[in-house]
Formats: sequence, C-alpha cells, structure tokens
Amino acid sequence: MRVHVRLFASYREAAGRGHFDLELPPGARIRDAIAEILREHPLVAEGRRVVIARNRDYAEVDTPLADGDEVALIPPVSGGDARTLEAIAVSEAPLSVDDALALVRDDAFGGVVVFLGTVRSRSRGKRILHLEYEAYAEMAESKMREIAERLGREHGPLRIAMQHRVGDLAIGDIAVIVAVAAPHRDAAFAAARAAIDEVKTIVPIWKKEHAEDGAIWIEEHA
Repeated sequence: MRVHVRLFASYREAAGRGHFDLELPPGARIRDAIAEILREHPLVAEGRRVVIARNRDYAEVDTPLADGDEVALIPPVSGGDARTLEAIAVSEAPLSVDDALALVRDDAFGGVVVFLGTVRSRSRGKRILHLEYEAYAEMAESKMREIAERLGREHGPLRIAMQHRVGDLAIGDIAVIVAVAAPHRDAAFAAARAAIDEVKTIVPIWKKEHAEDGAIWIEEHA
C-alpha cells in the first residue's frame, strides 16, 4: 500500500523535502512508516522526539495504516494584503484586531476579551531580527475548531475567533489573535486563556527565530 508522508519545519529541512509517497506492506502501522522514513532520512529524528499525525489527527505508533493515508511527522509544537475573515484561520495575511472583534461581537454578549501575540525584539537573551512561522495548516485549523467547540461546551455560550499568521513576520507584527465574547467577563477571560494555552501546546504551528547569530526552530512551548 502507499501512504503520503508530510514533513514540517526542522524535519522538512533535515530531510531536504516536505512530502513524498512511501510504499509499505499490507497491515503496516505508523511505527513501520516511521522506521522507513528514518531509514531514508536519519537526521529527521536526531536528538528530537517524533510526533505523528494520521489523516490530520494525532496518532500513536501502533495505529494501523490504510492505502492512501496521510502520515505527518511534526516537531513538538512550540508554540499579503488580503484580510483574514474566517473565525478559525491559519493565513499568510496580516491579522486585524478589528476584523477579529467583528467576528465575535454580539449584542447579547457583554464581555469581550482579546489576546494578541506579537513578535518581540528579544528572546533567549538575543536580539531577534524577524520570525518565520510554518504550519500544518489543515490540521492546525481542525485542532483550533476542536478547541473552540470544547470551550463553547465548557464555558458557553461563547463566540470565539482564533487566527494565526504564517510566513515571515517582522518585529511588532501580530502572530496570533484569540478573541472571545461571552455574556459575562468571567467566562470570556477563562475561555480566552484556555484557548491561547492550547493553541501554543497542541496546534501544529512552529516558529523559527532569526537572530543576529543565526536562525533556529523553536520546538517547545513558547
């Protein structure tokens, strides 16, 4: 059977390619796909933990594979002029606070909380020149929708927007927006805090810091 492999961020750079097809015997599992990938590209896992997704959802190594499946090896999550008008979005377009607010505002909801993550000028004791963000966009948006739906059940009623930018970002650019509207402020604050924490820990988006002494992928909670 044939599965399609996708690699991201530092894994993509280590392998020298971002996607390819892999032939596996019937009955193969994710561990078999990983073994074959690492046989061809041993630098992918050098000193790093491998995280796997099957068909855009996180999976265990014993998960069985079927012909046509998509397998992604993704590093642990770190953390144009067109506008981003979807409530859940990963986009190269600049992010707008006004647009995010417009997506969640409701006359019945008196509490609105907005969190902005911006590109800072210093990190880890170094001066940052710019950041580069990369995402497994389809899976990232799916995970953000799951987060929004669960938070709606836990803290609802809510209206939530979660938007993350990818590509090359300058100092001061908005990298992520979380906007939450709720009938009262307590629910809005709680949901906004939970949303950004989960975006940083489970959504497959990575950043590469470009500093004066070189560039490095940040593959940890950041």
